[in-house]
Amino acid sequence: MNKKIIGREMLICQCLSLLPSEELDCPLLDYRNYKLSTKALLKILVSAQLDHWDSYRHMEEKLEAYPKLREEIGIKEISGSQISRRINDLPTELVQKLFMKVVEKIAKLTQGLKGLPNGLGWLRIVDSTEIRLPQNLCDWAYISKNQSAVKMHTRLVVASPDVVYPDKIVPSSAKLSDFESSGVIIEKSNSIYVMDRGYPSRENLQSWQEKDVSFVVRVTKSLRLGILEEYGPTHPSVLQDAKVSYTVSQPPVRYIEFVDDKQRVYRILTNRFDLTDQQIMDIYRARWMIELFFKWIKQHLRLTKIWSTKPQGIWNQMFLSLIAYGLSLIVKLQTNSNKSAWEFFRLLQTYLFKTVGSFKRALKRKKKRTSKGRQKVPIPKPKVKPDFGDVALDKTELKKKKHK
Repeated sequence: MNKKIIGREMLICQCLSLLPSEELDCPLLDYRNYKLSTKALLKILVSAQLDHWDSYRHMEEKLEAYPKLREEIGIKEISGSQISRRINDLPTELVQKLFMKVVEKIAKLTQGLKGLPNGLGWLRIVDSTEIRLPQNLCDWAYISKNQSAVKMHTRLVVASPDVVYPDKIVPSSAKLSDFESSGVIIEKSNSIYVMDRGYPSRENLQSWQEKDVSFVVRVTKSLRLGILEEYGPTHPSVLQDAKVSYTVSQPPVRYIEFVDDKQRVYRILTNRFDLTDQQIMDIYRARWMIELFFKWIKQHLRLTKIWSTKPQGIWNQMFLSLIAYGLSLIVKLQTNSNKSAWEFFRLLQTYLFKTVGSFKRALKRKKKRTSKGRQKVPIPKPKVKPDFGDVALDKTELKKKKHK
């Protein structure tokens, strides 16, 4: 880890010190906010994401319990009501900028990684996830009679099989479709973009080809294609591999149709003629990584537990949760840990209020071997009904008592 922050004994303090928050020290930024600066507020909210503080009262109690954390944040005392008032006034552009700086740090630390194996390389997977909101408090996010929600449109970078991170998100109302967000979130890159059926259209496909964007995208039956040349499939799951055209004005693209183990058919368009049909199939299958990422942040960063019912407060929380994810990944990369993202984050949470040294020792600790090697086939033991005791009730025993 960085030598400048070795002096910070508590792990959570060292995590917060990784925040690239130098630009937040501007006095004009905190004009009239004497008690709680923007920098301090952001550190409190990132701490809340890392440690699952689920209410403003919980934040207040945690800060009261740890003087060293208050010292790192730069406050003497704070109330939950002060935090509540400020989260809705915090400019989302500022939080977004902090998120982008965290992404830059991760990008530098992952420069030597080669993406997915077998020639697939770096990928950028694009998709969105929906976050349900309390209907009676968030009528501005109305979708239907029984539902209010917002969306987080996400671009996920796959730097290796074990290292993924979002490098761009676009918050929106749930009514904004994936198709409508594609113009903002899909930009020219050296990576291959992987997308589901919500993104392609004739207009989008033309735009991506004009921008020289590499893509592997699933399409629906409604997109009419003209077959120009057939290729012989090299994998048993591939049903068709062909050069096709979807419009007269654009160069032809490649169409691959394959089935999964449940015989579901997938229709893929790509402009990568240099890859094998199996590589294209494997690239699209990797799209599942973004579904796992959404599940991860909702479960482990409690993104579904909202602190605000106003749009700006919810947008801020989206960026803050991903900043917390980014800090965890930075620590993982700096410590060269080979643990999975969930194993590492669970250990990080366990040691947040302990010393950095104890956390490092826990990272190096090997699992105790529980297996005793190959065992002989066990002899089945006769099943014995356990004794329920005198307190609990058992249906069989009740029937016996009735018949007596």
